[in-house]
Amino acid sequence: MAIDTTETGFETNIELALIANGFKKRVLEGEASSSFKQHAIDVEELFAFLEDTQEKRMRTLEKSYGPTYKEQVLKRIKDQLHKQGLVECLRKGIKDRGVTLQLAYNQPPTDMNKTLNEQYGKNRFNVARQVFYSDKHNNSLDMVLFLNGLPLVVMELKNPLTNQTVEDAMKQLKNDRDPREQLFKFNERVAVYFAVDPDEVFMTTKLDKGNTYFLPFNKGNNGGKGNPLTYGDNYRSHYLWEEILAPDSLLDILYRFIFIKKDDIKDSNGETIGERQMLIFPRFHQLDVVRKLEADVAQKLVGHNYLIQHSAGSGKTNSISWLAHRLAKLHNEDNESIFSSVIVITDRRVLDKQLQDAVYQLEHKAGMVEPIDKDSEQLARAINNETRIIITTLQKFPFILEKVAGLEHKKYAVIIDEAHSSQGGKASTALTNVLSDKTLEAAYEEDRIAEENLGDVDEKIVEAIMKSGKQDNVSFFAFTATPKPKTLEKFGTIGIDGKPAAFHQYTMRQAIEEGFILDVLENYTTYKTFWKIAKTVEDDPEVSKKQATKKLAQYVSLHPHSIAQKTEIIIEHYRNFVQRKIGGRAKAMVVTASRLHAVRYKMAFDKYINEMGYDDLKTVVAFSGTVKDGEIHYTESEMNQFSEKELPEKFNSDEYKVLLVAEKYQTGFDEPLLHTMYVDKPLSGIKAVQTLSRLNRTCPGKDDTFVLDFVNDPEDIKASFQPYYESTSLTKISDPNILYDMQAELEPYQVFTEEEVQKVNELEVTGGVKKSTKAQAELNALLDKGVERFKKLSGEEQFAFKQVATKFIRTYGFVLQVVTFIDLDLHKQYIYLTYLLRKLPRGRGDKDVYLADDVALEYYRNQKVFEGSIELEKTGGYDLDPHEHGAGGAAEDEKVRLSSVLEKLNERFGTQFTETDFLSREQVKEDMLNDEDIRQKAKNNTKENFKFAFEKSFMDFVIDRMSSNQEFFMKILENDEFKAYIMEDMMNEVYGEVNS
Repeated sequence: MAIDTTETGFETNIELALIANGFKKRVLEGEASSSFKQHAIDVEELFAFLEDTQEKRMRTLEKSYGPTYKEQVLKRIKDQLHKQGLVECLRKGIKDRGVTLQLAYNQPPTDMNKTLNEQYGKNRFNVARQVFYSDKHNNSLDMVLFLNGLPLVVMELKNPLTNQTVEDAMKQLKNDRDPREQLFKFNERVAVYFAVDPDEVFMTTKLDKGNTYFLPFNKGNNGGKGNPLTYGDNYRSHYLWEEILAPDSLLDILYRFIFIKKDDIKDSNGETIGERQMLIFPRFHQLDVVRKLEADVAQKLVGHNYLIQHSAGSGKTNSISWLAHRLAKLHNEDNESIFSSVIVITDRRVLDKQLQDAVYQLEHKAGMVEPIDKDSEQLARAINNETRIIITTLQKFPFILEKVAGLEHKKYAVIIDEAHSSQGGKASTALTNVLSDKTLEAAYEEDRIAEENLGDVDEKIVEAIMKSGKQDNVSFFAFTATPKPKTLEKFGTIGIDGKPAAFHQYTMRQAIEEGFILDVLENYTTYKTFWKIAKTVEDDPEVSKKQATKKLAQYVSLHPHSIAQKTEIIIEHYRNFVQRKIGGRAKAMVVTASRLHAVRYKMAFDKYINEMGYDDLKTVVAFSGTVKDGEIHYTESEMNQFSEKELPEKFNSDEYKVLLVAEKYQTGFDEPLLHTMYVDKPLSGIKAVQTLSRLNRTCPGKDDTFVLDFVNDPEDIKASFQPYYESTSLTKISDPNILYDMQAELEPYQVFTEEEVQKVNELEVTGGVKKSTKAQAELNALLDKGVERFKKLSGEEQFAFKQVATKFIRTYGFVLQVVTFIDLDLHKQYIYLTYLLRKLPRGRGDKDVYLADDVALEYYRNQKVFEGSIELEKTGGYDLDPHEHGAGGAAEDEKVRLSSVLEKLNERFGTQFTETDFLSREQVKEDMLNDEDIRQKAKNNTKENFKFAFEKSFMDFVIDRMSSNQEFFMKILENDEFKAYIMEDMMNEVYGEVNS
């Protein structure tokens, strides 16, 4: 018999496994199908459950409503699902004319209430395949899981053996499922959507077309992303339907995990302008760690220690919230609470509110969580009163140990959130004392000793526990991304090899590969390497002599304390290569060696910025205590001209771009807009990991990071990261010419032609790929030629081609962050390969290749492409101004004659425009520059945001000038590609001139 490799075969296997786990097969056809399309509820099953579990209440409603009671009850349920939301209705039920109806029953925490346990057993779990959900079309869902008639889980299934993967399932959910359909409305019916293939699982809780965001729901594989091989005849993703979606597990998630997270939406001034709601469904490792900890405690009871090594990006705040709630509700075999109180130790204020909000949604009881925001007396009262969950800070940890030691008859769970304090005003006495007038070398040595004495959060906790001795009435749960040996020794679980290890791990590597944090080592370079690249390019007679490159390359060697030299390098690098990242909002941190260094850096920065007239660049400094330099005493607040408490919020605004730090904010500081770090301080071990990791937070538009290190050795940095990240790799590039070697390596595979590369670049440079469906179709057709040639290569050749192409993209992207490197062939190949790699078939073990970031594309898009001749108009490549005779943009190195520009433009678009036509274009630009509304929007917004306002107004100004040159303006109206070309250039010019 032939093997069934179809998607249907995959679907059947999942269905059979679900049925074996307690689901019943449900076929929606005829009246049942029509009803489901109308209500997005399996009405027959819903009322079967209500009648079976709440018969008396249904009779009451029947008497109240009469013969139409079912229609009225259904209407009320739909109304409440719309108004209160699915999560709220599941947990609290719905009220109808004084009668409370439960839509499902959760498993009781104890077996004391026989009735509740019987009701729990009457929940109805159904699985339906190929579910048609609308009268508007004939689209169907691969699989839907129902609880008492409510469609709670949707699965889109794909099978690579039919040339479709989980990527296609995500695209289908994102593009083909209309969120306006009743079934897909947020938090009204479906709680979670899974995209599934035999190897991987991704999930989302909200369908929103192009804004739909999927999270991986995979176990991880040898410390990285994906799922491990299975032993036997099963799929890698089998855990989803065999374990996670089993009836008891699904109900547990619905009642004790998912919750609605509400965040304020703020404008650029920090003003709240709305509210964003998200349905939080646990990621696999969160579900796994909480359940495993709960099971271990239930078996072993109190008096044991647990180390949870979860990387940044693991969602520790949610994991701690869920764990605290579950431990507070945990009972032993005698139905007694195992813990009198759960105490959470953290310096993260966000945890206070989030834990309170989450627990309230799960319990609907106020007062279950008490944050200690006053003194030790408040803490003692909470412990004595057996408050279920207590949140306090590290400073009160010794008091807690002393207090619970005297209450041996009570049991406590202590959850420690490492989240290393950023010393935001909480540094050691040594670091807040006045730093007397010293040399920079002496100041560094004094602060270094003080930092060592300050110690680490882990060390403080371990030291306090050691002093208090073994406490059998306390269980410790320590969450940390970077455990020290002492932490492992105290909290680790002894393995079969006799060595302590973490009870549960979510590695830095997995977090990076899954996209939750960025790899801060990918673009790490020392100053020596940085100078060598800059100098190589600056000396190349074929490369345009950019002033910025000259400045970056002029110092072959730096005096260890030459702050003026480093200040010039940092500022010029930031302005030329960083400032436009993340939509123009990218920020940088300068890590200085001491508080005196920080003070002098601040003065040097302000002096250089003032001399150069860089009014758009403002800095803030962070250090503790008072620093005396000469006869002057300096404090952080005086230098910044605002209080220390205001610094995080001020730096988060668009006003300040660079943060200069001395110890403060090297750890525990969470600012996603931080893109680049300049390190002028010796770093090693955990301190190196914690400091560089300030850059790893993700945000929209942030695709990479950059580190320029003046002091440390790359091998030392690598050694520091190695224990926490399995596949650490530091980029070592000493010569950009390596790009030509990689280019030569790609040629023999004959996957693409020069003509195809050129055409893809022409589409990209006009912006057509993003703005024109015709251009997108043309792009796909061009790339398909390369895909077909690639498929004809052997498996080994395909792997080798991808490896070299990926390395080429990463290397070129790195070089672009160091120098304005102008080699048109390389750049065109870079653009082409970023598109091609996304279309090539994915092989086992492939790493994701992302499209070049917006800044790199914008850098290229604003060059002129005419018959293969591309010239950069400005450093960074933003403004194109071919309208003055004999001159281009203000920062052009070469003077481009207007007649040449016109000739090439006419060839590109098949037109016969004259210099007069460009004067018409100039009139539109001048009109926009004279419009006060346009000017205000350009001043008060990033270029990314201004672009939307500009595009809305552009056509109005064009139409106003229509009579002056109808041929030219009609070309704009009729040709989308030409319009996009003109509009993009003019937007850059207007924005640049308003802000110059």
